[in-house]
Parts: sequence; structure tokens; C-alpha cells
Amino acid sequence: MDHVLDLAGIFVFALSGALVGVRRRLDVVGMAVLAEMTALGGGILRDLILNVRPAAFSSVGYVVVPVAATVIVFFWHPHVERVMPAVNVLDAAGLGLFCAVGTEKALDFGLSPLHAALLGVITGVGGGMLRDILSGQIPNLLYDRQLYAVPALLGSAAMAALYTLDLHGWPATLAAAVLAFGLRVAAVRLRLRAPLARGLTAE
Repeated sequence: MDHVLDLAGIFVFALSGALVGVRRRLDVVGMAVLAEMTALGGGILRDLILNVRPAAFSSVGYVVVPVAATVIVFFWHPHVERVMPAVNVLDAAGLGLFCAVGTEKALDFGLSPLHAALLGVITGVGGGMLRDILSGQIPNLLYDRQLYAVPALLGSAAMAALYTLDLHGWPATLAAAVLAFGLRVAAVRLRLRAPLARGLTAE
């Protein structure tokens, strides 16, 4: 079940990466690179920090799913754009799942709750950060006006707290993922924004 959820999250992140490629007028190769980086980048960064073989290289599915997402966007990107509100909900679910799983894996490797939570955030937003850098945009992690990293941070912190209380396994992971998911969806629906420095106004 965990593997299926992983692939579902990877697919949604890959769709968003490929769509950025369309918007930046990249060719199919550029679209595929953005899709792969968005979907797998966070997990690869996490595993490299943990000094283990990246999970992305343990199964063919981790590579094939982003390619499939690229093909879908390549041929039907106008239709994908139209259903983006639904894709954004799934993206929020993927964010919650990845930050919770990333935090738990870091804790399993002996990191402190603080460092594990930070690594959980990297797992959740790292792929999007790489996508933005490669496509020439300011990463959401640095310009979080849509509250993307904040839900990931709170979800990761919740996972670390539950783990510290000796609450492990899928119920704890699901609870932390649902928290991050709910906060992200609420931020989108209510148009919540992180504050700018005093005296600055949004462009």
C-alpha cells in the first residue's frame, strides 16, 4: 500500500513538473526532466543526506511513472490545465504524504526530531525547489506566499512529535500527512499568504 501511495504522489508531482515545462515552452526532453526532478528530487535529496541508496533507484516504477505523466501532459496539457484544481488537491495529498514519510525515515535512521522534521520538509518540497531552479523561477521554498513549505513543516513536526511519543506506523504517518494536507488545502481555499517584511507590498 505504501508503494502505491508513493507512486500516486510521484505521478501528481510529475504532472505539475511537466506542466511547468509547457508553460516555459520547453521541449519534451525538458518536460521530462522537470517531471522527474519534481517527482523524485525531494526523496533523492533526503536519501543522499541519510547516506543511503535513493529509493528512486530501487524500482522501475519510480522512473516510469514520471515519464507517463510527461506523455499525458505532452498530448493533453490543455485538459490537464482544466482539471488543475483537482490536481492541486492531489498535490497537497502528495505533499503531506512525502513530508510525513520523509520525517519517519529520518527518525528511523537516528536523526533528532528537529533534524528529522527539517528533512521531512526537504522530502516534501525539494522536488518543487529543483523544478523551480531548473525552470528559472524563484523556488516556493524561498517565496512561500501560498503557504506550501509551512504545511510541510507543521506536518513534519507532528510526525516527529508522534514518533517521540512512541506512536509509529501508518496511523501516525496518516495523521501527520492529513494535517499537512488540510493546512495546504485551507491555505489555497482561504488564500492565506505568508507575510512580507514590514513596509513591503505584494506585486
